[in-house]
Amino acid sequence: MQTQNLQLLYTLLCDDVRIEMGNKISLMGVFQNILVEKLPVSLIKFAVINHWQGEGNHQTEVRIMSPDRRNLVVTSQNTPIELAAGGYTDNVSFFVNVVFSNAGTYWVQTLADEVVMDELPLIVTDTANAQQAEVISETVN
Repeated sequence: MQTQNLQLLYTLLCDDVRIEMGNKISLMGVFQNILVEKLPVSLIKFAVINHWQGEGNHQTEVRIMSPDRRNLVVTSQNTPIELAAGGYTDNVSFFVNVVFSNAGTYWVQTLADEVVMDELPLIVTDTANAQQAEVISETVN
């Protein structure tokens, strides 16, 4: 989605993000679903990375919502980003000890200036429910 001066180009979920020499970003363990042996599960650490284009000063936030979108599972702190005209930036939000109690499709929301810019599904399931969740892919395209 895009506002007048800001566009979210992509959002990725991964286990960890590192800044390398030359200001390069390394992403470890990029994922789109969570499959565990048994629920509930507590994820020790994961990250959400957003790549922005635009200009101006903005406040960003990442939220993980429950499958019914009524309950907030976890939220990041508001993060200011500043972009020169036509500029790009990456914003990384780290989450620790996040508990997913039940199987279902959780929602990763990215907000800028209190507007939801994007919403990604995050399927969380265990081996007992995995047979029913045929949408989970084990391949990398």
